[in-house]
Amino acid sequence: MGRSSNTVALAEVLDKDGLIGSEYFASSYDPHIWFNIEYWKQITSYLADELGKIDPKNADFFEKNKLAYLEQLDQLEKEVRQTIATLPEDKRVLVTAHDAFSYFGKEYGFEVVGLQGLSTATEAGVQDVQNLADLIIDKQVKAIFVETSVPKRTIEALQQAVIAQGFDTQIGGTLYSDALGNAGTDEGTYIGMFRYNVGTIVQALK
Repeated sequence: MGRSSNTVALAEVLDKDGLIGSEYFASSYDPHIWFNIEYWKQITSYLADELGKIDPKNADFFEKNKLAYLEQLDQLEKEVRQTIATLPEDKRVLVTAHDAFSYFGKEYGFEVVGLQGLSTATEAGVQDVQNLADLIIDKQVKAIFVETSVPKRTIEALQQAVIAQGFDTQIGGTLYSDALGNAGTDEGTYIGMFRYNVGTIVQALK
């Protein structure tokens, strides 16, 4: 007889009023909720409570781990805000391959522009590239970013379009958007991924 499994829809705990609408997904919401640390705290608490209901014998264990992890997330949020505070507000323009960072921008004060839509499967057209190149030049954005989950060519084409108009924008680094880093690395954890992304963004845009 096979083991039964329990599925917990973690995002259900979040207040829908705080979510960003999107026509790209069946839920009608942008799914990239992990880029708001406060949401991740809510999800952590919800998951620990649900696990405690599913496995009451280990409820104390889940509660202990929840409290320890929430403390780490509090520290991460403090660190992230301190790092972002070193970047002047007029330089907080984040240009990436696709629209994965809207929750990040909303929470931490960045204007976020993705070259393609919310899905990594969509392709950016020539007009999309030109429009975004114009914005980069207008706002004097020093760096743009590739992502681990999206082919580099889209951002490299954007960089060339900007350079062709006489403005030198750099590839500021590679960000983790829809995937973590390799197992066993700092970036292979939520906290390490978030810390790496923020450090890379702020350093490149300064």
